[in-house]
Amino acid sequence: MSTFTQVAATDWETWVVTKDATILDVREPHEWAQGTLPDALLIPQGQLMDRLHEIPNDRPVLCVCRSGSRSANVALFLAYNDFEAANMAGGMKALGMQA
Repeated sequence: MSTFTQVAATDWETWVVTKDATILDVREPHEWAQGTLPDALLIPQGQLMDRLHEIPNDRPVLCVCRSGSRSANVALFLAYNDFEAANMAGGMKALGMQA
């Protein structure tokens, strides 16, 4: 069974730096416009299948969304497809960056 890591929102930066990870924001463009994490790659969840090749698979991936639900689904999908995946628990809401 494939699993992924849960990363506390307050620990996202340490996790990304320590792991040299890619940040994958799976929100929609109008949500992205409200703010995102530095150097994040935007691939909305609905486009993931068509754009999977854009995600580096040689390094861990931290998935991010508004509340942590969509990104958990994406992290599970990525883990199932042999990525080292993590979910930012609580999403951007936990950082106070989205209502």
